[in-house]
This record gives sequence, C-alpha cells and structure tokens, in this order.
Amino acid sequence: MCFSAEASFAAAAILVPAGAIGLHRAYQSDRRYLAFAALPVYFGLQQLFEGLVWTGGRLGNELWIENFSLGYMFFSWLAWPVWVPFSAYFMEPCKRRHVYLAFSILGGMVGAMQYFPYFAHERWLVTKFLDHAISYEGTVLFDFIMRREMTYALYLFVVIAPLVTSSNPSARTFGYLIIAVVIVVFLFFQFAYISAFCFGGALMSTYILYTVLRPPALEARST
Repeated sequence: MCFSAEASFAAAAILVPAGAIGLHRAYQSDRRYLAFAALPVYFGLQQLFEGLVWTGGRLGNELWIENFSLGYMFFSWLAWPVWVPFSAYFMEPCKRRHVYLAFSILGGMVGAMQYFPYFAHERWLVTKFLDHAISYEGTVLFDFIMRREMTYALYLFVVIAPLVTSSNPSARTFGYLIIAVVIVVFLFFQFAYISAFCFGGALMSTYILYTVLRPPALEARST
C-alpha cells in the first residue's frame, strides 16, 4: 500500500472505532489488557494526524503541517516508548512488573528529550513530502552526543524489548511483528523511516484487535 492521506485516514477510520470496541471487550473480560487494547486506538489517532499533515501539504497550509506534524511526532517519540512498556507492565506477574515500569520510565526520559525541544527550536522538526511518503527530519537532542543510528537503536530497544521479553504470548507475538516491520523499513523505506515504521505498527496493531476481540480469549488467559 502506498502512503497517502487516503491510506492514513482509512487506517484511522478502522483502528479507532475497532480499538474502542476492543477496549470495551478488555474492560468487560480482563482489565489487565486495557492498556494493551488501547494501542490500536492510539495508532489510529496517529494516522489521523498524518492524514491531516498530508491535507495541510495539499492545501499549502504551513500552520497545519507544523501543528499536525507535532501531534504525529508526539506519538512517535513520546507515546510509544512510554505506553508500550506500560501496557506490558499490567500483563506481567507482580514479581516482574518493576522491570517494565523501568522501561516505561526510560522511554519517557528518552522520548521527552527528543520531543519537547521541538517547541524551543523552530527548525528542529522538518516535514518533507515525497511521492508516496512523508519524511520527518531535522535535529534531535541526542544528535549532539551520539550518532542518529544509536538514538534509534535505543528507541527501538525501549519499545520492543518489553514486548519480546513478556511472559504474555500475545505481547511477544506483537513484538515479533514489530521486529518484522523494522526489518522491512530498514530494507525498503529508509527514506521515510518514521512514517513507514509507524504505519507498519498501525497495521500490525490489528493483531491486538484480533487477540482482544477473539472470544473467549481473555477469559482463558485469566484463568
């Protein structure tokens, strides 16, 4: 699928309402899965923001591009490295939870240091429109102390490690799917890696919907 406003809006139109249904299902069946079930909703909202970035580009509206790019990057830099470990935290036995809480705190520190400087430096976030993708470029704070590849390696570690080390099979499977997305992005979409990675994550989050909505999945795990 090519990347476009239509693709982003379609993903949002599917993930947000379906994710809301998944949240209701988790609330009724096993509330430990609420944070995990919320991920498709957040992916859907992020895709909505990217659709609005595309729309701003088509209209030539610089204010739209800037504001909705900041909204999009909030999910990219801050939400995922905090919420993904946070969702694993609730699904773990109590004796293992402190590890995932530490991941979430680390993710918040890393994400905040990359995201909040955008508000102090106008040109640190640069949005470029390609034929079938958006490239979010510019400067991040860690550029001053290490190579950009190391920044992304740290980011991916904080997001993926809590999933693949989880004792929950659904979390581990989702983690492996995210690894597959990373490989595809590395091989084919380096020119727009942030957009491609998040769009791939949105697609993979349909697995969460399958897991949460499949009856009687949650009841079986809670017994």
